[in-house]
Amino acid sequence: MPKLSKDSAPEVQDAGPAIDRSGDLDGTMVSFVTIRQGHSLAPLLRGLPGDSCQCPHWGYLLAGKITVSYADHEETYQAGDAFYMTPGHVPAAETGTEFIQFSPKEQLAETMAAMMANARAMRDG
Repeated sequence: MPKLSKDSAPEVQDAGPAIDRSGDLDGTMVSFVTIRQGHSLAPLLRGLPGDSCQCPHWGYLLAGKITVSYADHEETYQAGDAFYMTPGHVPAAETGTEFIQFSPKEQLAETMAAMMANARAMRDG
């Protein structure tokens, strides 16, 4: 049976304000995320439909708080909450937030490609 832990995750992405340790479990990306500096993903999601993440995510918040904005409402998740973010969301997390997230691999890859392009554009001016 495939398994993954924070320590065994094969992909580690240090994005400055956040560190993401992840791996693929049969088409589902499992991510162990630590937020080192509070931030919103809004600037990185620009250009996607509705300027929002179109990939669904299921997860569990170990520590901290995430506020998720949708076109018509906001949701807040706190430590101990299991969550489901439907497509069309813009998340923001506080410093010290930690969570485990499960996402469809192909949809997440599309979103991450757009986010990386936006990050490069912001860095390069």
